[in-house]
Amino acid sequence: MNTCYKLCCYYLFSIVLTAIGVFSCSIRETPNKETGKNWPVYLGDKHNQHYSPLSQINKDNVTELKLAWEFNTGDLDSAVNTQIQCNPIIIDGVLYGSTPKLKIFALEAATGEPIWTFDPSTLVSYELNVNRGVTYWEEGEDKRILFTAGAHLFAVNAENGQLIQSFGKSGVASLKTNLGDWAQDLFVVARTPGIIFEDLLIIGSVVSEGAQAAPGYIRAYSVKTGEVQWTFRTIPKPGEFGYDTWPKEAHKSIGGANSWAGFALDEQRGIVFAPTGSASYDFYGGNRKGANLFANCLLALDARTGKRIWHFQTVHHDLWDRDLPAPPNLITVTHEGEKIDAVAQITKSGFVFLFDRDTGEPLFPIEERPVKQSDLEGEEAWPTQPFPLKPPPFSGQKLTMGNVTDISPESHDYVAGILSNVRTGEQFIPPSRQGTVIYPGFDGGGEWGGAAVDPKTNILYVNANEMAWILTMIDINPANSDKPLSLGESTYLANCAMCHGPDRLGDVTGTYPSLKGVAGKYREAEISNIIVNGKNFMPAFEHIGENRIKAVVEFISEQKETIDIHLDSKEENAGIVPFTHTGYNRFFDQFGYPAMKPPWGTLNAIDMNQGEILWQVPLGEFEELTRKGIPKTGTENYGGPIVTAGHLIFIGASKDEYFRAFDKTTGAELWKYKLPAGGYATPSTYEAGGKQYLVIACGGGKMGTRSGGSYLAFSLP
Repeated sequence: MNTCYKLCCYYLFSIVLTAIGVFSCSIRETPNKETGKNWPVYLGDKHNQHYSPLSQINKDNVTELKLAWEFNTGDLDSAVNTQIQCNPIIIDGVLYGSTPKLKIFALEAATGEPIWTFDPSTLVSYELNVNRGVTYWEEGEDKRILFTAGAHLFAVNAENGQLIQSFGKSGVASLKTNLGDWAQDLFVVARTPGIIFEDLLIIGSVVSEGAQAAPGYIRAYSVKTGEVQWTFRTIPKPGEFGYDTWPKEAHKSIGGANSWAGFALDEQRGIVFAPTGSASYDFYGGNRKGANLFANCLLALDARTGKRIWHFQTVHHDLWDRDLPAPPNLITVTHEGEKIDAVAQITKSGFVFLFDRDTGEPLFPIEERPVKQSDLEGEEAWPTQPFPLKPPPFSGQKLTMGNVTDISPESHDYVAGILSNVRTGEQFIPPSRQGTVIYPGFDGGGEWGGAAVDPKTNILYVNANEMAWILTMIDINPANSDKPLSLGESTYLANCAMCHGPDRLGDVTGTYPSLKGVAGKYREAEISNIIVNGKNFMPAFEHIGENRIKAVVEFISEQKETIDIHLDSKEENAGIVPFTHTGYNRFFDQFGYPAMKPPWGTLNAIDMNQGEILWQVPLGEFEELTRKGIPKTGTENYGGPIVTAGHLIFIGASKDEYFRAFDKTTGAELWKYKLPAGGYATPSTYEAGGKQYLVIACGGGKMGTRSGGSYLAFSLP
């Protein structure tokens, strides 16, 4: 039977059964969702539109917005650069969110008064990971909040914060279920909340981006029991679709291809849309030759069974960390005179791909273009990559001498001198020893904050980074070296240098601290314990083995190494690739400003009916440059926008730590408020007690800015 015909029959059958009540649970909605009073799901609704029909706050009165309340989580810890990236949900006057240390709380949404707090660290140990929100489910009087901390999935009573004892093991399930025995000692967390379909929680994960990584399989857990109901293997096993796009044994050792950014759900069709990231290791694929399905894909899966319906791969054999950075937007567009239910996916490259929701057919042409090949030994870069022809990219696409920064002659000359010695000038230049410019950078272009969509106009609003990074590959054990690397140094380069740098100096933003002088701060046993168990945002590395851990401790402590590099144990040598890189290095001038001409951060409006950019404005500013007469430059930014029926876009995100409102028609900035720390999170809006509120997490901690620990809510006087 023809596949399309079978799908049509399936959807028709589902609609009929829904009408007579057999599938009635599949369209159960969170209470009052249709009124717009609530913000019941991460990013607003399951279509991921970031949209609210509330209009009490509008472009005529937005300048009157005042601080309504502030909730201090009490978890600020500037010593470890904590963050809050949570998009809180609001259900019937109660706000649910998370703290920097992954406590979960409920507040009175009108006042910010605490109702309850749950601290998972009293039950389990975990390294800190960023949390972007929680998930709500209810059936009758059974109301649950589901969330993650470390590799643990929790279910608590939404009314009192008590563990649901019938879920998992006394309220806790494992995020490592169904990943395979070899992945049990590897790093697995979930930053983004899952999405509810019927009685299933569909959830992805974050795994290591290094050589030894767990697979990024997508799982559906029973909301009631915590048991896994289905698993979609993003790295296929023999006999599964896509298996031939990998080496034969890849499913036994290669990790990544994980869906970390969140999901969109069409409940009527029973389709969940899952974006995936790159395979590990990010920047070298000599051990994973092939196109590598289902890495870097937009997947359409049957939400009940996890079966693939269609997919589209946005990057083949990724060598650039080009994860799909945000959940897609479900939108109904007018295309060539016809209403079509579609799905739009933004990318780090600044592209927007638009597909028919049922079939995966592109609504605008996509062209496979030849790209440069790699000169790293063993690497086989894919010969072509897909480029959508419409809409045009919402981020710059190449850094050349023609768009080097011009904020001063000194800055221009400094950047030009570096640029002349690295590879640049187009998309998808493979990583190299010489150094390769990645632009848009590792964080986009588009990033995890995602895009908002106005369903009345089909205009998509997305913020973008205009930041170049330089990726430089280095040999872990150079064949022509007169002095082979020690075991400690080679292990450090393979596992640690990408964050702390090959020179152990950390990075300029302070995200990854310097390891120089670490022996003066910690005893050898303490350093070893941190490596084994992780600390704060550093994952655990117990899997590299006892000998390598001891060797790394000796290396970073600048002691004479006692462990012989010539090991016989396969476990000790597992997963080591021949190259690492010098770290995640933003391309700045000597004064710390981005290397290209401004703007360095933008907010964009894109007509998805026509595939055209309507306007683009700077997002954020460096006030010291504005005072010098330089037009507003925009800044690097993290966290997404929301759009409302009040003709407004609200967004924090910018490095200057302001929360802003823009006119959605023109892009004019109408209001801003200086936050106590950067609002690197997507805001929420809701109604409580007859008033419309806006709330944003002020966690800071990115781009070298201060950490914060509070939520701020705004309303009209």
